[in-house]
Amino acid sequence: MTAPIDTVLYTAQTRVTGGRDGAARSSDGKLDVRLSPPGSAAPGTNPEQLFAAGWSACFIGAIGLAAKAQGVTLPPGVAVDAEVDLAKAGEAYLLRARLNVSLPGLDKGVSQSLVEAAHETCPYSKATRGNIDVTLTVA
Repeated sequence: MTAPIDTVLYTAQTRVTGGRDGAARSSDGKLDVRLSPPGSAAPGTNPEQLFAAGWSACFIGAIGLAAKAQGVTLPPGVAVDAEVDLAKAGEAYLLRARLNVSLPGLDKGVSQSLVEAAHETCPYSKATRGNIDVTLTVA
């Protein structure tokens, strides 16, 4: 069950044509990319790369909110290296993800606390919770 929405902060609008061998463009023109199947030599990116990039950016924002709530100053160089697998289980396609978080110079326990808090609040983490296997690692 989802929580009722009080305010819509932003609505992304995209149009994709041609599927994995096509193109994606946002309504404002800021996103305009060719799409290609994962692992192919064709030019372009793929949905898994776009998902990994979006989740990583959102997750860093959630880390920032967690740091503020916990009174922690984030170091420069905060990064998330995301790996999103497109996989099969029998005939079913599925995703699996690993978020490798780098918080240089922070105590490992503090870093772990921030990452766990971010995973609870990040909208991408919420959307995937219980739907795909996710591994969080603090570097």
